[in-house]
Amino acid sequence: MNSNLIVMLTHNDLTVKNALNYFEECQDLPVEYWGFKNVGIPEKDMRELVISMKNAGKKTILEVVTYSEESSMKAAEFACKNGFDYLIGTLYFPNVWDYLKSQLINYFPFVGNVYGSPSILTGSIEDIINQANELYEKSIPGVDILAYRYRDGNPETLAKQVITQIKPKAILAGSIDNIERIKSVNSINPWGFTIGSALFTQRFKEDSSFRVNLENVLNIMETIKSSVV
Repeated sequence: MNSNLIVMLTHNDLTVKNALNYFEECQDLPVEYWGFKNVGIPEKDMRELVISMKNAGKKTILEVVTYSEESSMKAAEFACKNGFDYLIGTLYFPNVWDYLKSQLINYFPFVGNVYGSPSILTGSIEDIINQANELYEKSIPGVDILAYRYRDGNPETLAKQVITQIKPKAILAGSIDNIERIKSVNSINPWGFTIGSALFTQRFKEDSSFRVNLENVLNIMETIKSSVV
């Protein structure tokens, strides 16, 4: 697969307890991108987790599910202060982007109508495409698409049309929790995709550890790659 796997140490929209332990148990695996949310563990633990990831040579991602300008700005400030490589999520606000574009961080805000917890996506495919391209014109490098939480149509139709018609990079986030969806993501070929809860709920190997589930995902990806070559 050409898409980047982003492993999220999250479950039910919260960073998991002992997230650092999960990372340390798996940091030797060939996964470059690791992330978590800004809720679920104390800030000091988040900082320690970021440091550990960066010391291991990983790219760090903070995912924030928030819908207000004030909370989005706080998330942006926290991400920059702690040296994250990427901030994904939040709704787009001009003031937040004015702050972020002078920082050494990549920003991938949500596109479409995103709300709720767990978050869902609504809106027409045309509007989502237009919004993504408008953000790109503002020099925003990427967008966060909750394709498999789309409620106004077929999620895969949305993902395929959006990915082929937008200018910024795209991350498909949320509910990629089985082999068929990983195969579908490969055919759609976004810049990246996230997997989090499914690793903790053992969707890729029942009665097995987080590490074994992650290893199975990597094996699936390698099998897809080999079958294409």
